[in-house]
Order: sequence, then structure tokens, then C-alpha cells
Amino acid sequence: MEIFEYIAVLTSIIIGLGITQLLRGVARLIQHPGRYGVYWIHLLWVVTMFFNMVFWWWWEFRLNEIQAWTFQLYLFVVSYALVFYLACALLSPEDMSDYDSYKDYFYSRRSWFFGLLAFSLFIDVGDSWMKGSEHFSNLGLEYAVATSLKLVLFVTAALVRNERFHAVFAIATLAYQVYWAFRMFETVA
Repeated sequence: MEIFEYIAVLTSIIIGLGITQLLRGVARLIQHPGRYGVYWIHLLWVVTMFFNMVFWWWWEFRLNEIQAWTFQLYLFVVSYALVFYLACALLSPEDMSDYDSYKDYFYSRRSWFFGLLAFSLFIDVGDSWMKGSEHFSNLGLEYAVATSLKLVLFVTAALVRNERFHAVFAIATLAYQVYWAFRMFETVA
């Protein structure tokens, strides 16, 4: 087994646990739809994170091009997966007894959730750079602008409770992530 395969096993487990968290949360909503008020913006972020987790596993395959792995690099990649897992865990609470609805829960945890997503952008820039300067430059100006804009919007979302803002932001984020993924990363090679 090569070092990349060894590292991919651990990160795949972490990503799999994140996906499991999301799916368990959705299953609880289906099993008990009336127990806590379902909130469509929360569900949109669940879909977005599911897509991001699946996509993360796809785009991280480019790490197989790294020839010399260090412990720091290994920790960096594992930390990236861990941040996504924590964001998924925040979207799928085990216990809702302190909250009236998923809307109430979502807004009470928005600072943590969007803070993690903002932090993930810094990791993403490092991750993109690790894949080589050619890969990084191929992402182009759009990547820099989109990443900067997302950082501002994640910080804003962490601070603001405005439902209209969160609705537009959730829809736009999912639409852009899907668009970006299929346009930029249709193939791994």
C-alpha cells in the first residue's frame, strides 16, 4: 500500500462518518417529521454539505501526485476532513430537546457552522496549493474571487440571523458548488 492510499483510508473514514451524520439526521426527520419543525434552509445546508463531502473525496484524489508526504502534510489533510465532519455533525444534532425546531437550532449554531466553513476556506487554499502550482494556477482568478467572497459571506452568515439573507445564501452556495464541481472537476486526471 502506498502512502497516499494509507492516508486516503483515514480521510475516507472521516468523510464517511460525516456523510453518516447527515444521513442519520435526514432519517430522523423522515421518521419523526412532526417532532421538530423541519426548516428548509437547514435542509439546504444538509444537501450542500452532503455534496461537499462527496465532492471532497473526489477532488482529494489529486493528492496522489504528491511524492513526499510529511507528518505535517498528513495532519493538514486529516484536519481538512475533520473540519467538514464537524460541520456535518453540527447540522445533525443527536439531541434536539433544548430547541423548538430545526430553525431554532440552526440559528443558534450558525456561528459555529459558518465559522467552520470559513476556516475550511483557508485549508482549501493550502490544499489547492499542495496539489502543485500548475493546479493552483489552473483554478484561475475565479477561485480567488469566489473564495474571498465566500469568506466574507460565511463570516456574515455567522453573525447575521436574517432569514432572507440565509435563504439566498444557501441557494446560491449550493448552485455555485454544483456548477463549479461539474465544470472544473469532471475528471480526476
